[in-house]
Amino acid sequence: MATTKPKSSNRRPHTSLPVIAGSSLAGTAVEWYDFFLYGTAAALVFNKLFFPSHDPLVGTMLAFATYAVGFIARPVGAAVLGHFGDVKGRRATLIASLLLMGVSTFLIALLPTYASIGVAAPLMLVLLRLVQGFALGGEWGGAVLLVSEHGDAKRRAFWSAWPNLGPPLGNLMAAGVLSVLGATMSEAAFLSWGWRIAFALSALLVVIGLVLRLYVAETPLFEQTRAATSPSVARMPLTAAVRGYWRQILLAAFTRFGENAGFYIFSLFVITYLTQILDLPRTTGLNAVMVGMAVAVVAIPVFAILADRIGRRPIYIGASIATIVWAFAFFALLDTERTGAIYLAVAVGLLIFAAYSSVIGAFFSEMFPTEVRYSGVSLAYNLASVLAGSLAPIIAIALYEYFGTGQAIGVYLAVMGGISLVAAVIAKETRTVDLSDVHQPAHEKPVATPGSAADAVPVTP
Repeated sequence: MATTKPKSSNRRPHTSLPVIAGSSLAGTAVEWYDFFLYGTAAALVFNKLFFPSHDPLVGTMLAFATYAVGFIARPVGAAVLGHFGDVKGRRATLIASLLLMGVSTFLIALLPTYASIGVAAPLMLVLLRLVQGFALGGEWGGAVLLVSEHGDAKRRAFWSAWPNLGPPLGNLMAAGVLSVLGATMSEAAFLSWGWRIAFALSALLVVIGLVLRLYVAETPLFEQTRAATSPSVARMPLTAAVRGYWRQILLAAFTRFGENAGFYIFSLFVITYLTQILDLPRTTGLNAVMVGMAVAVVAIPVFAILADRIGRRPIYIGASIATIVWAFAFFALLDTERTGAIYLAVAVGLLIFAAYSSVIGAFFSEMFPTEVRYSGVSLAYNLASVLAGSLAPIIAIALYEYFGTGQAIGVYLAVMGGISLVAAVIAKETRTVDLSDVHQPAHEKPVATPGSAADAVPVTP
């Protein structure tokens, strides 16, 4: 009886990798739609309705400050939801994060503006943004593990890359919805009520994502490891991850600096740069971002297939070098104010992002043992988001205000790419790591063993 039950369970549709990958992608796309919708609205709507100012750039900077608040909440969400993901399971935690994100985004659609209730309006906006960030903090790690821990080591980068299609798809949907609304109604109508439609749509998307997530099974690795995990790690996996794998957490975070800062410059700040600095139509920036996101969606699985053949590090190193070079070409192309050049600038920038994204899921998963993997992966991912992503639009505006040129922002982005390059050079290749090799608690395993997940990166004094 004990041997036949797992076999019948493995034949259920919801254990197939395509279904699981699709479920993870649907959930991440919904959550990133909600998260990026806020970022796009910060550049177009919130700066006027919630943070009015005589200086448009100052109002936008204040709006982006609340955008950054969402990032600050992400490590908290990573810690709390990562803990529950390692204790209770990946699937249940992902369902909780999706519900939190959907409810908070829908409530933003109902918020009164500064003109209606004064300072209470931005305060409530900040509160809901905190909930968004908290929810997103536990989303990515769980979505990636739901796929990577179900098997097929030879194509782990390919399958683990599916959740990473969520950010460009979510951004594509957010930019697309706002672009359609902006093109079909007057500026006054869009600012009055049109933008609220985009946030209200989140409720429908959450229902779709929730149905898909309820359909999939818990990962076999988690089920197998839970029984063998020591009581101390089972109670506090977050503590075990930080104590035993803090070097891996930091190194993984540093590899994301170029990707994360670049993504928010190429997809979010670019709209501010085009509309408020170059005084170009709003649709130019939104359409350029949509084209770039479409390029990223196609390129991510292609790069992932390559990563399964040649390894994770070559892709990382190439993307980091490209970030350093394109940081300067990007603003040179934008400054031409030519539509074709703008589209090219954004498309290549997001192509570089796609290269990073193709390997992050597999690379991070291969760094940590199963019993602390959710905590370790989530902390590393969101630590980079706070240090690199959250500040990128604010730093970009401040640099332009001080220097008066986009090339100053290019220098900042090149530095972020340089940090990723150094981290990628230091890291060891993880393509051959077996996720089921490591079962010992992190704090009881200070020395890496050959072929284990702990041997994936160097441990230096």
